[in-house]
Parts: sequence; structure tokens; C-alpha cells
Amino acid sequence: MSSSFHATTIFAIHHNGKCAMAGDGQVTFGNAVIMKHSARKVRRLYNGKVVAGFAGSVADAFTLFEKFEGRLEEYNGNLQRAAVELAKEWRSDKVLRQLEAMLIVMNEDSLLLISGTGEVIEPDDGILAIGSGGNYALSAGRALKRYAGDHLTAKEIAKSALEIAGEICVYTNNNIIVEEL
Repeated sequence: MSSSFHATTIFAIHHNGKCAMAGDGQVTFGNAVIMKHSARKVRRLYNGKVVAGFAGSVADAFTLFEKFEGRLEEYNGNLQRAAVELAKEWRSDKVLRQLEAMLIVMNEDSLLLISGTGEVIEPDDGILAIGSGGNYALSAGRALKRYAGDHLTAKEIAKSALEIAGEICVYTNNNIIVEEL
């Protein structure tokens, strides 16, 4: 059994002028043991103007949160610039390169995925998901956005997408935290 703690599914959406990010609360030790049901993987940063969520190793994600928040401060809240600078540092630093996590970050205008391979990706459709249940949440969220139209808010879509992922993915639970901007 692996001796690392992992945290899983994050879903984020921009929809009808609003944005929301949802994360489940499960932390898994290795592949067989649920260690925590109520972890908070989605957090507000930069005076509440930015929301960030992580999937992957918990300790690694906290390191990345701190680094990203430092970059936000350094670049006066410029989300794109902070994301690019974090990705560059993450990819080139010998120690940071070993971190096993991914981040989704967003503000009212942008939604970005940041990875340790230097990727900073902005989705075409305003939806991102990461983690073991990410593909399930992404599929559910796209369907909800496409077919619910104006009947659901960004927050409702984010929560529902994670609930659906939690019904399918054993590494995703239904203890969901949603942050909305």
C-alpha cells in the first residue's frame, strides 16, 4: 500500500456571469483507506477574490497554495500572471518538480488549470475538473450546463456535478464544499 495521502475531485465552472468551484471532502491513504471525510480542498485566496482547489497529495497541494498565493500578492491579484509564474517555477525547480498535485484557480474573469509540467490551461467551455472523479464530474457538469441552460446557477451545477461523480468514483464522497464568486 502506498504511504501517501491523496485528495481527489475538484470541479469549477463559469456560467451566466457567475463562477463556482466545488470539492469533495475525502482524503484517502494509499488505495484502500479513507482517512478523512471532511477535508477542505477548495479555498478562497487573495482577499476572497480568487478561489483555488487541489487534487493530489495533500502536503504538496498546501505547498502549491502557499506558492500561488505568494505569486498573487506579488502580481497584485493578476490571476494569469501568477499562474504562469507558478507553473514556470513548479516545472523548473528541482524540489517543486517532485510535487504530485494539480490546481484549478479562478476569479470572476478567468478559470485556469495549473500543472507541474508547466501547463496553464484555460478551458474553451468554462468548465474544468481534476482528480480521480474529475472525468465523471466534467461529463456531468457539461451535460448540466448544456441542457439546463439558465435554469441552474453555477453553484448548483458545481454541486450537482460533484454529487454525480461521488455516486460513481470510490475516491469521491458527497461531503461537498462549494465556493462561489
